[in-house]
Amino acid sequence: MTGSVNKMMTPLEWGMLLLLALFWGGSFFFVGIAVKELPPLTIVALRVSLAAAILWLCAPALGLVMPRGREALTAFLIMALINNVIPFCLIAFGQTQLASGLASILNATTPLFTVLAGHFLTADERLTPQRLAGALCGLLGVAGMIGPQLVEGLGGGVLAELAILGAAVSYAFASIFGRRFRRLGINPIATATGQVTASSLMLIPIALLVDRPWALPMPGVATFAAIAGLASLSTALAYILYFRILASAGATNVALVTLLAPVSSILLGAIVLHEHLAPRHFIGLALIGLGLACIDGRPLRALGIARSA
Repeated sequence: MTGSVNKMMTPLEWGMLLLLALFWGGSFFFVGIAVKELPPLTIVALRVSLAAAILWLCAPALGLVMPRGREALTAFLIMALINNVIPFCLIAFGQTQLASGLASILNATTPLFTVLAGHFLTADERLTPQRLAGALCGLLGVAGMIGPQLVEGLGGGVLAELAILGAAVSYAFASIFGRRFRRLGINPIATATGQVTASSLMLIPIALLVDRPWALPMPGVATFAAIAGLASLSTALAYILYFRILASAGATNVALVTLLAPVSSILLGAIVLHEHLAPRHFIGLALIGLGLACIDGRPLRALGIARSA
């Protein structure tokens, strides 16, 4: 793979990244609804198993051909563990104590961890001052969108906050590990299907054993709708986009979605729930845009600020 860390994303890749941010920003909203009536393990098991069922049902239309070699199957299991099982469980647990907005903010540290992991674990996604400055600027913008509520939320649920940060670390390593699927010749649809299928095989038995979901009270319509959106939009379709961007743009670029996801969460709240947008939201949005410009490099090079790689 070429030097992905310095690769400018194409307009198509940026469009897919924005759509992915919308889907994953919505995932915090969906989980926030579901945790009111369902335990975390059940939510995560339903999320991945329904997503797997959707992808397998659509397999004929998608032209899905699954690899069967040992290397591919091992890669699916590892990717399922670090990109689904661990982070999904940690986030669902964290959201039992944290608001969805704060959870998405903490998860926005993923690009920082990815930049660091890419520097030490890859030969072509090296850390540059420009990229690090962009990630820090974007993170500052994300925190600014939350404002004083971010500080007020710290301290009350330290374990929950650490759980979300742990999920961000897991996502960072997953972004690095996931690059190998392109080397193995596995396309994004097959990668997404293999990952959520492996996740289902791990999580369903654990959820049945721990949560005993058949003994839980019947959830309401809102919870069913949230699980449906979580599985179809925020998992099945989102991971097709994720692996498509990862294959072409690299781990550091695809990790930018976690900076954009809080933006979509706030915008969804304003549009769907008619929540008020304060001036800090627009300031934060501007900082995130500046951070993305630093990481992508194209706007700065156009202005003659950054040198071409």
